[in-house]
Amino acid sequence: MSDDLRADQRLENGLGTAHGFVQRPDPGLEAYAEDFLGDLDAIPTVRATVGCIIPAYNEAETIAGVLDSLLQQTRLPDVVHLIVNNTSDDSVEIASHYAGPHTRMTPTGEQSTVVYVHDIGKNPDKKVGALNYGYSLVEHMDFLLGVDGDTTPEPDAIQHLVDEISSDDRIGGISAIYSIDDSALDGVMSKFLIAGQRAQFSAFNMQNLLKGRNMAVLGGQFSIFSTQALRDVMRDSHQRTPWVSDSEVEDSLLSLQIKSAGYLTKISARARAHVGGMTTLRSLDAQQVKWNFGAIDLMWPGQRGDTKGQPFHPNLRLRWFEHMSMVINMTTRFLFVVLLMWSLQLDAFVFSPLWLIPPLAAVWLNFRVAHSMQFRNRRDYLFVLLVFPAELYMMTRMGHFVRAWLKFFSKQQTDNWAAQAKAERGKGVAWTYPFIVVGLLLVGLYAGWAYGPLDPATKSDVLAAGWPVLGVITVLQTAWMLIKASKRYRGFKA
Repeated sequence: MSDDLRADQRLENGLGTAHGFVQRPDPGLEAYAEDFLGDLDAIPTVRATVGCIIPAYNEAETIAGVLDSLLQQTRLPDVVHLIVNNTSDDSVEIASHYAGPHTRMTPTGEQSTVVYVHDIGKNPDKKVGALNYGYSLVEHMDFLLGVDGDTTPEPDAIQHLVDEISSDDRIGGISAIYSIDDSALDGVMSKFLIAGQRAQFSAFNMQNLLKGRNMAVLGGQFSIFSTQALRDVMRDSHQRTPWVSDSEVEDSLLSLQIKSAGYLTKISARARAHVGGMTTLRSLDAQQVKWNFGAIDLMWPGQRGDTKGQPFHPNLRLRWFEHMSMVINMTTRFLFVVLLMWSLQLDAFVFSPLWLIPPLAAVWLNFRVAHSMQFRNRRDYLFVLLVFPAELYMMTRMGHFVRAWLKFFSKQQTDNWAAQAKAERGKGVAWTYPFIVVGLLLVGLYAGWAYGPLDPATKSDVLAAGWPVLGVITVLQTAWMLIKASKRYRGFKA
């Protein structure tokens, strides 16, 4: 038989090709296919380990809800360490009911975790000490999840954070998108303050989401960290622990250090958590002054104790912008009130419809912020559309801003953590100082204008110069608001 004939027969029998030979599968191997696939599925998959730490100080009212929300996650943490410190309430007793192993069925199968409750007693470093104690317990794991004792995440929050941080080794930490649950509030004041804080959080979240999801501050409320990144921070900064106690904003400082170590700091696109809000002017003032003071301490150049200001750090650019924006807001409002007061005293005020454009631009911008909230409700819209609540909350924030800067420049040696705890107990009157000072200042300016030595012609010249200056600043500010309000949110929800 010729070679060509043999080749044709092989092609017909499926044993060869025009260019070579192929081997026909052995029919006996097909019997093992099902067993092979079963064995393949049985091979254990490598799952990143997550250690959750919860620093808690007098969290008896909220800690049960926090633990319940963690145990209802679609992706359970591998271990939960509750670090109770300096407590004087029933936090330990309530949390002790959750101590031990927990197992639940999730969409991906059965998952287990163990809850440990640690009462470390008197702790001079407060929250920072509790965080570092918790880190020592989970440093061998892949990720550390930090949760505040009054923060309740959405059921899929941990799963989203783990998926996102596992997807890119360059990420050192990811913060959840924060909001405040306002479903169980009593009193007009608490509803007003929480609405303001919700709007403030939403605007901050959206700014970061639109800037490549780069997050300047990995807030301690609900953030996940790569333990490798934390080890690199300790090495580069010559620290024994990730968090240090010589900063008013330990989370901001750690975020800067993670960024400086070469990692990315991000905000999650989908993980959400509800944080505890401040329901009194006193407690809100203490919290915001502490935050602003800590930010100024990081922003201002020079060495102060063990903390060195880093004014040009990339994570602080947004902070500088926020503070400059607040200065402009204060300037325009103060000038308008003073010039209006002086003009009315001379019967020289002439209303122009053009003055309605700036507040309308502000309403549009604030409306878009409210509409971008994932869990928006009627109260969020009313806060914006009624104008007065949003304006009053802005003035309240101005008071916090001024108090923080004055405290910084006065070099007062005060414990802002203790001041916040005191305010939350209903003690302290410092929150009233900005309102008193502004009231006295306006009364003084009116009295000096009305009964001072200036003649009517000079007063007219002052007004003729003042109103155009205010007009130019307002036009620029309004243009910027319109630009911000025109930005596409690209499907993000704050």
